[in-house]
Amino acid sequence: MIAVAGGKGGSGKTTTTLGLSRALSRRRAPVVAADADWDLPNLARLASATDDDRGPAADATTVTEAVAGGGPIRPSRHAPTVLSAPETPSEADAERALAALATAVPDDVPTLLDCPAGASPDAAAPLQAADRCLLVTPLRRAALRDTAKTAALARRLGCPPVGAVAVRAESVPDGVGDLLGCPVLGGVPPTDADPLSVPAVRSAYEEAARRLVDECESERWRVA
Repeated sequence: MIAVAGGKGGSGKTTTTLGLSRALSRRRAPVVAADADWDLPNLARLASATDDDRGPAADATTVTEAVAGGGPIRPSRHAPTVLSAPETPSEADAERALAALATAVPDDVPTLLDCPAGASPDAAAPLQAADRCLLVTPLRRAALRDTAKTAALARRLGCPPVGAVAVRAESVPDGVGDLLGCPVLGGVPPTDADPLSVPAVRSAYEEAARRLVDECESERWRVA
């Protein structure tokens, strides 16, 4: 599993989680996108509110419901399977549920976790459950500084960054990868419209997904 992490709220993690999930699905991969930000969940809401050229996401269920049966999760190749946060997060154990999700999803299925912001205690559970993280950040100085702190936490928890995506960025300076200690997989251009409805944004996520597959997961994920 890959935890999609960043510095502060509003950094573009949810949009990137969904944008990459849809890009991988367009390559015929069976994809799971799970909301791990249980205090501020909006992944399922974004999936239902934005269009995708392959049709709607699979019917959203919660992370806890998906792992309750103990059996494997078999996502469709038609559209990402979106797992929402539990309706009553206080009654669920995030660390246990996300660890169960890691076991329930086959190793060859791309699984992206939309993480809580920053290096808070809530962010630890998805970072501990995931194999690696993908950093998402705007190119503002404060945002980059906070994202570097999140990267340091992820490394301490055994979830090293596999790459970074710069959002609302026309171009990405060479030093960003050095600062975060991982390759930059792409930049997503700014837009005033719904980002996932803009062709240039979709293309940017297609390129980031291609690099994620080609550089990191080409031997494991089932991607065309």
